[in-house]
Amino acid sequence: MAFRRAPCVHLGVILQLVMRSTQTSTRCPQPYFRPFHGIVRPLLSLNPSATDPNGNDAQSKPFTRKKRLQVFQSNLPLQSKYQVKISVCSLEREKKLKQGREGKRTMGSVRSWEETVRKAEKLVEEAMKDNDASHDAAHVWRVRDLALSLALEEQGLSLLSSNSNTMQIVELAALLHDIGDYKYLRDPSEEKIVENFLDEEGIEESTKMKILKIIKGMGFKDELAGSANNDLPPEFGVVQDADRLDAIGAIGIARCFTFGGSRNRVLHDPNIQPRSDLSKEKYMKKDEQTTVNHFHEKLLKLKSLMKTKAGQKRAERRHKFMEEFLVEFYEEWDGRA
Repeated sequence: MAFRRAPCVHLGVILQLVMRSTQTSTRCPQPYFRPFHGIVRPLLSLNPSATDPNGNDAQSKPFTRKKRLQVFQSNLPLQSKYQVKISVCSLEREKKLKQGREGKRTMGSVRSWEETVRKAEKLVEEAMKDNDASHDAAHVWRVRDLALSLALEEQGLSLLSSNSNTMQIVELAALLHDIGDYKYLRDPSEEKIVENFLDEEGIEESTKMKILKIIKGMGFKDELAGSANNDLPPEFGVVQDADRLDAIGAIGIARCFTFGGSRNRVLHDPNIQPRSDLSKEKYMKKDEQTTVNHFHEKLLKLKSLMKTKAGQKRAERRHKFMEEFLVEFYEEWDGRA
């Protein structure tokens, strides 16, 4: 059965474009869809009024977005099939994320919420472009997606999101949380970038203060110092948990070694033991520490420090993966594997 298509568009040409797109990495300007942009965008650009190629043409029903993805899955190479399968499964999640963001469409009195998000994304890309890959823009996109997802799972925040700007606070705090990070600070003025941005966007004072409190309280070093603030907004837990989830598991392992390599840190030295009496000052001074010790000094502790039930649940799997990795690492280091 031939596939009905828009005039002058051949199926073979479309499939070539789809396969070519899987080999091309371009940044997707829209949030929440970055992991799938290589294959999904060409599929979603197909003629939206095309009818079902499986014999249901008589009904002349337009393809839904999900249906178009499923139809082409059988014609794609294995990697592309996998990507499309993930994309189909992600449609429902994307719908929920959008529902969570649709309460108030504006923050401040002038600019729309969507415009504020776009500007925040551009600020992230500009401010973090010189960072290594452990703290780049991709890390921020992951934290933003995790934070919004956790917020939807948390019953209390789900109730708040229906009649407040909770989801917007979560999204902006997640997007801006690593701008001005002390590890990458090149100029003291960078510490004011986030506050200046919120002022320029006309964010109301109460919302601005919530976002700044969340960002200021995110760090592991502050928890070591016992300076945890009990006056933190309810959105704080999901944003901090999202950031910490990205620090553990497979992604966390990759980020840990990436950061250690960027600082020319020793990979592992059995003669250098992890520090057990870790203070804020000692944590910030890592000149004599190894990359592997960072797992024991911080990463393996994060599971028990999760603030939300949703974060605790997700941390279990990632924590176990790190433990298994370290067992294998030490066996290989000692020549036992």
